[in-house]
Amino acid sequence: GRRRLTKRGCSEVRRLLHNAAMSASKTEAWKEVYEHYRSTGKATTQALVILARKLARIAFALMKTQGEYVSKGGKKHCPQP
Repeated sequence: GRRRLTKRGCSEVRRLLHNAAMSASKTEAWKEVYEHYRSTGKATTQALVILARKLARIAFALMKTQGEYVSKGGKKHCPQP
């Protein structure tokens, strides 16, 4: 069925993911994704939740594989120390 925005799960993790999505929506790498969902009629909060979920999935995959994030263009966004 259709999903709805809920307040389930750890509130601190939700808050941090929301803050990360707000920040990411202003960056060059993620602004296009955010604007796409806004242009399809999604509310600001809905678009941010979608973006937060994408960021969480990417972060989990990177943690699981111990990989490094590379954008579609092949550009690494996090320089190595």
